[in-house]
Amino acid sequence: MLYSLENEFIKITAHPHGGELHNLISKKENTEFLWNGNPEYWKYHAPILFPIVGKVKDGKYRVSGETYELPQHGLARVSEFEVVEKEKDFITFSLKWDKDTLKVYPYKFELLITYTLIENSVKVTYTVRNLDDKKIYFSVGAHPAFLCPIMENETMEDYYFEFNQKEDAKIMLLGSDGLFIHEKEDYLKNENKIHLKKEVFNNDALVFSDLKSTKISLKSKNHNKALTMDYTGFPYLGLWSMATGAPFVCIEPWCGHADFTDFSGELKDKPGIVSLEENGVFERFYTLTVTE
Repeated sequence: MLYSLENEFIKITAHPHGGELHNLISKKENTEFLWNGNPEYWKYHAPILFPIVGKVKDGKYRVSGETYELPQHGLARVSEFEVVEKEKDFITFSLKWDKDTLKVYPYKFELLITYTLIENSVKVTYTVRNLDDKKIYFSVGAHPAFLCPIMENETMEDYYFEFNQKEDAKIMLLGSDGLFIHEKEDYLKNENKIHLKKEVFNNDALVFSDLKSTKISLKSKNHNKALTMDYTGFPYLGLWSMATGAPFVCIEPWCGHADFTDFSGELKDKPGIVSLEENGVFERFYTLTVTE
């Protein structure tokens, strides 16, 4: 069942399966910005990444000497959430631990996803609550996909990303197994734009860990329709589309990332991992703003 929220400026829909956003529509010209989930390319819209981001080595990880298995990006995106609160301008989905989650992630938790409408923006809040009697460890992140092109008479080559500051930034390099190697590669040189074409993603995602910018926009050379994400508070940012070509791009703010190829420690030792004390609460949010 899809749940809808709308105000004077925008309309969104979200689904309990994965707690996932399905639509982001600007009402001025009825423009859809979110990817439609066409399985010919990619069946998701805006999956939630928890309790891992990316891949763990060989699909396995260790906690207190025990080995567990999780698929890429974890369990949240394939889990059923519960709607716990809904008002005119916001909705909150909840995913709680149970006997099945404990088999693949040995911690007691609650993950809350709240979508809040604020004029022509939607604020997406991730809240993790530690319900265990010990410290827990996790990563959490977003993977929303946006139409690119937005208009039917355009191609991806008409679009570009624009950061809110000029950057001298390197990208983290992914191996063919989807794990990171330790080397980084120069990418932006005192510039704030990435001009899009499918070849940009020949080596998988562009992953940044040292950006000064806190905002990134997806813009067209042909019109004023644009989407801006404010990802303040997320230390990593991934940009991705299919190397074979697809009519969408993903903007992915993360707290955490895939394993390095040589990682052999426990989950608590993983670079970028978040730790949360007993009874603790962790919160991050990003904001999507649409303009026409």
